[in-house]
Amino acid sequence: MIGTLVNVGAVILGSAIGLAFRSRIPKRLFEIVFQALGLFTICLGLVMAFKSNNMLIMVFSLVTGSLIGEWINIEKGIENFSEKVKHKLGKEEDANFSTGMITAFLLFCMGSMSILGCFEEGMGKGANLLLTKSLMDGFSAIALTAAFGIGVMFSSIPLFIYQGGLTLIAILFGNIMPEAMIIELTGIGGILILGIGINILEIKKLRILNMLPALVIEVILCYFFL
Repeated sequence: MIGTLVNVGAVILGSAIGLAFRSRIPKRLFEIVFQALGLFTICLGLVMAFKSNNMLIMVFSLVTGSLIGEWINIEKGIENFSEKVKHKLGKEEDANFSTGMITAFLLFCMGSMSILGCFEEGMGKGANLLLTKSLMDGFSAIALTAAFGIGVMFSSIPLFIYQGGLTLIAILFGNIMPEAMIIELTGIGGILILGIGINILEIKKLRILNMLPALVIEVILCYFFL
C-alpha cells in the first residue's frame, strides 16, 4: 500500500502548491487552463480507448454499467459527499469544489498506470509504477487546483479508497487476472476520461460517475469471454 500512500501524499502536496499560486492568476488565464486541460483530457481518453481489442464488450459494458449506475445514482451520492465536505470547510461559495474533486479523482484513477501499478504492488512486484504515477499526479494536481480549487485536494480520499481496494484485490486475485482484461479496462477507462474532457470544455454535461459500474461489467465479461 506504500505506492498508494505516496500517490495520495503527492496529490495533497501538488494541490497545496496549486492553491498557493491560484490567487495570483487572473481569471482569463483560468479560462485558458480549463480549455487546455479539456483538450488534453480528450486526447488522453482517445489514446486509451483505442487500446481496446474488443469493442463489442466495451459497448455492452458501457450501456449496462451506465444503466446500473444511473439506477443507483452514484453521481448524486458523490456530489452529496462533496457538498458535505464543502460545508464542513466553510467553502459554500466555491462553485467548482465538487467539479474539481470529481474531475481530479477520475483523471487520477482511470488510467492504466493506476490499475497496473496497484496490481504490481499487490502481487509483490514493487511500487515503482505507482511511484512514477505519483510524480505525474503531483504535477497534474498543481494545474488542476489552480483551475478548480481546493476540491482537487479532497480527491485524495476516494483515490486512497480506489487504489487501496485495487491493491487488496490484487493481493487476493491478482494471479488469475489476465493481461487482456487489464487492456480492456484501460480502453473503457479511456472512454470515461474522454467524457471528462467533454465536461471540462462544457460541450455537454455527462454523468460520468454513473458510468463507473461499466468497469465491473467489463471485468466479468472479460473473465468469461476472453
